[in-house]
Amino acid sequence: MAEQKWDVVIKPKDNLFSVDFKELWAYRDLCSLFVKRNIITQYKQTILGPVWFVVQPALTVIMYMIVFGGIAGIPTDGVPRPLFYLAGTCMWNYFSECLTKTSNTFVTNAGIFGKVYFPRLVMPIADVVSNLLRFGIQFGFFVLIYAIYAVFDPNCAAHLNWYVLLFPLLLAMMAGLALGFGTIISSMTTKYRDLQVLFTFIVQLWMYATPIVYPLSQTKSMQWMGIPVHKLMCLNPVTPVIETFKYGFLGCGDFVGWRWLIYSFVFMTLLLIAGIVVFNKVQKSFMDTV
Repeated sequence: MAEQKWDVVIKPKDNLFSVDFKELWAYRDLCSLFVKRNIITQYKQTILGPVWFVVQPALTVIMYMIVFGGIAGIPTDGVPRPLFYLAGTCMWNYFSECLTKTSNTFVTNAGIFGKVYFPRLVMPIADVVSNLLRFGIQFGFFVLIYAIYAVFDPNCAAHLNWYVLLFPLLLAMMAGLALGFGTIISSMTTKYRDLQVLFTFIVQLWMYATPIVYPLSQTKSMQWMGIPVHKLMCLNPVTPVIETFKYGFLGCGDFVGWRWLIYSFVFMTLLLIAGIVVFNKVQKSFMDTV
């Protein structure tokens, strides 16, 4: 009897480091469908629709201006407060949204995973891509406010410089960091559901450990247990990315330095590798625990 030949053989991955990019590319249409689904479910049964993506950062910036700018009196390196806060929240919102979505990949999609086969990495990738629309709307709002200041305030301290050309790389790094952290957390929450609650709290604290509402330059003279706070802040891999974005678009403060930007890139690369390893290990048996 002749041995049957199959077009596709579905089996667990033996190599934890393996990523079948050819297979992921073959399922690109499915990924686009998930992206459309994520976008539609965000807008469905809402009155303002995508306008909420502008209302949220606008209200957040107003609150920051009152609390941190007015009451606390924290400076913004001479840059108008709306621009300074928008620059930080714009990038941070993309990171936090991608991180939150990808960290729930296994739990929220268990029903689909249990019925049909497809590369599981399609789900977190679709979350990262779909959040680009949200980021695009908020970034457009930032550009609009920037243009208003440029036209009506000739003395505005904000100015572009050539570091703005790093913008695509910075956005890719934010997506990579969110994807790496998210896949690891998602793999852990298959067994320990309470990590979801803890992780939500950690993300909120993480924002204050990142120079969003205050300039990094304010930490240069500060120390904690004999360690410069500026150095501790830069160890946060998100900090060099956001600081470079601010410096490129606003020209505020000092460039954080290439070594810290390279550090973030290397951190992101290693994190993605670790995320793939954990993700491949968990996806073999996660249906038994979810």
